[in-house]
Amino acid sequence: MCLAAGLASPVRAQGRPIKLLMLGDSITAAYGLNREQGLPARLEAALRAAGRPVSVIDAGVSGDTTAGGRSRLEWSLAEQPDAAIVALGGNDGLRGIDPRDSKANLGAILDGLKARNVPALLAGMLAPPNLGADYGREFAEAFVQLAREHPEAVFYPFLLDGVAGEPELNQPDRIHPNPRGVEEMVRRMLPAVQQLLSKVQGS
Repeated sequence: MCLAAGLASPVRAQGRPIKLLMLGDSITAAYGLNREQGLPARLEAALRAAGRPVSVIDAGVSGDTTAGGRSRLEWSLAEQPDAAIVALGGNDGLRGIDPRDSKANLGAILDGLKARNVPALLAGMLAPPNLGADYGREFAEAFVQLAREHPEAVFYPFLLDGVAGEPELNQPDRIHPNPRGVEEMVRRMLPAVQQLLSKVQGS
C-alpha cells in the first residue's frame, strides 16, 4: 500500500519523546519472551540510557511477511511516528518467497514512509541456507538493492548480526533470540538507530 505523496508527518512537539515505530515480525513481537525482554522494549531502554527520550512502538506481528507489513503500514502510521525501523523479511525467506516480491513490498513500505516524511531504517535479513546458495544470494541482494534505491534510509545490513547461528543467544528453535540475544542485537544496532534518530526534525 503506497501512501499518496505529499503527506507530511506532524512536527514533533518539543519536550515529548520521539516516537519510533518498529514494523516487524516475531522477532519484533518478542516471540517466546516477555514483552519487557523483547527488542522494542530493550531498544527503548538502551536509547533512554544513552540520553535519547524515545518511545518505541511495537508493531511486530508473529509470522508476518513483507506483504503483511505492506498491507498494515497505513494502520501502523496512525500512531504518527517520528521515525520507523522496517524489520521484515525473515518469514519471506523461510517460505521461499520470490525475492523480487519481497523487494517490491519493502520498497513500497519505504516509499510510504518517505511520502509521510518519516525517516526510516531498513534492517536486512538473510535466507536460511537450506534454500540453496542461489536463492540466498538473490535474497540478500534484494536488500542491498533497496538500500541503493533508497539512499534516504539508513541501512543496517543484517538484523540478527552476531546472534544468528549462536546457540547461546537463541531460543531452542534456533530462530528467535533469547534475552541475551536481544541485548546483543540492541548493542550492535544502536549506532544505526542513533543515526536514524538524528534525521528526526527537532531531535
